[in-house]
Amino acid sequence: MQGKPTSFDIAYLAGVSQPTVSRALRGSPMVSLETRKRIEAIAQQLHYKVDKNASNLRFQHSHTLALLLFEDPTPDESQINPFFLTMLGSITRACAVRGYDLLISFQQMSNDWHKDYEDSRKADGIILLGYGDYLAYQSRLEQLVSQGTHFVRWGAVQAGQPGLSVGCDNFRGGYDAARHLLKLGRRRFAFLGDASNHYPEFLERHRGCTEAIGAAAGNAELVAQVDAISTEQSGYDAATTLLARGVSFDAIVAASDLIAIGAMRALKERNIDVPGQVSVVGFDDIPAASLTNPPLTTVMQDTRRAGEVLVETLLRLVREEHAEGTVLPTRLVVRGSCGAAHAVPAGRR
Repeated sequence: MQGKPTSFDIAYLAGVSQPTVSRALRGSPMVSLETRKRIEAIAQQLHYKVDKNASNLRFQHSHTLALLLFEDPTPDESQINPFFLTMLGSITRACAVRGYDLLISFQQMSNDWHKDYEDSRKADGIILLGYGDYLAYQSRLEQLVSQGTHFVRWGAVQAGQPGLSVGCDNFRGGYDAARHLLKLGRRRFAFLGDASNHYPEFLERHRGCTEAIGAAAGNAELVAQVDAISTEQSGYDAATTLLARGVSFDAIVAASDLIAIGAMRALKERNIDVPGQVSVVGFDDIPAASLTNPPLTTVMQDTRRAGEVLVETLLRLVREEHAEGTVLPTRLVVRGSCGAAHAVPAGRR
């Protein structure tokens, strides 16, 4: 090795990223004891000394956080899921209260997307909203972890996932939706939404729904599940597919409000009365949910609290304090799309 050793030399020999070396040499609790000892031993062997002036410059805070939104297919030009639009205000307020500016942009899926933010000191950390197919997105999160980037995202809170998440109790929300419909006498359920590991939040909502149905006395059953992503058109297509199967159902639990709104449009086009023949429940409580005809019963996620927790969790990471993923409670908001007693279930031949 020629010349003065650098932190990049240590990173290469230790098999870690350069940010991990920097954190280890200043005693950050984000680096495991085993990794820190290995890095310190290599630094000692190379006679590496930390440049205090450069270190102070590198780790000065910008007092700016970056909010990166995933582009979603929408009928307008926003390309932003309306659920995340409702969260935007609470995140902005939470930043302002703590003396931080907020930089908002779309997530760029390049190999070095993180370098435009924390690594270039434009922002001290990143909040991620939305991701599409989680299994396709997971490698991006792993990349952020390996680079030592401070980030937190809104999504399912799962053991062993890369980084920290803040999310709602999706299982409980799905359970409460189905239980409410069961109390109304609904017995033949359809779930609209991709219930797989590709969409872990939808999967948990489906699991809650099926558990509530299984725990019910009587002959309640989940008669169908149709894949859908969170767009109104996908909900319309899923309901159309469901009706084409000819299965009898009297309740729809949709994995999102957008799916539910699309499904209600498909039912209306076929003169199927909501809630007379079919009760419909959504998930999210976006502003449009109260404006449908009939107004949509839905599971509300607390976007105000979500914004506060996302910001506070990220700032704990920036300060290199202990932080954990957080699951927030949901609340069922009952409106007119459920009704009471119903007539002939849809799909009956």
